Amino acid sequence: MLLKGKVALVTGGTRGIGQAISITLSNLGAYVIITGTKPNFISKEGYEYICVDFLKKDSLNDFVSKISTRQIDILINNAGINIIGPIAEILVSDFEKVQHVNVTAPFMLCQAVIPNMKKRQWGRIINVSSIWGKISKAYRAPYSSSKFAIDGLTAAISAEVALDGILINSIAPGFIDTELTREVLGKEEMNKLALLVPMQRVGNVEEIAKFVGWLAGPENSYISGQNIAIDGGFTRV
Repeated sequence: MLLKGKVALVTGGTRGIGQAISITLSNLGAYVIITGTKPNFISKEGYEYICVDFLKKDSLNDFVSKISTRQIDILINNAGINIIGPIAEILVSDFEKVQHVNVTAPFMLCQAVIPNMKKRQWGRIINVSSIWGKISKAYRAPYSSSKFAIDGLTAAISAEVALDGILINSIAPGFIDTELTREVLGKEEMNKLALLVPMQRVGNVEEIAKFVGWLAGPENSYISGQNIAIDGGFTRV
């Protein structure tokens, strides 16, 4: 129970990587708050669910205001969106939507939780980036822009709060087997992606969550400001 007495906030915690992270943090003893966009989502016992839509400024502002008054020891900025397409066809409004959810919302949440973390002289923030925030790919201009940006945000804030006992890192998942990935790509396409990875397989959400659990806990005492790939070696070859 390394995180007993700690409060963790996981955005986008209702499915996929976010859900796995929420379960892991709960198993480590943390009280876990998760967010999602479904108004009637029923979370498991032991979790607190808050409905918030990061695309709606009023919804985001209200949420940030509430969170700023609470004890948040661990912040996992996991919620994100992706819009894929040729650069000439991407609407400016769609580009701005991706930046708002993937960068602006995490920035605002960091602003909200850091003052109370400073008072307690302890905090952990993990921003969920992507391999497309380390390398890029055609048709990923909005998404890659946002994920490179979250890496810069991580580095800058980590330097600012290092003396306050607050460690901030990004993780960059590679090809991960999630319900959404299976729905979008299908089994055949996922098998093709697996062949591109040195380990010859896609990752699973538990592999991401276990590492996040370690980064978020007291055992991590000296890793901060990093963007760590969890990708089976994909971005190194």
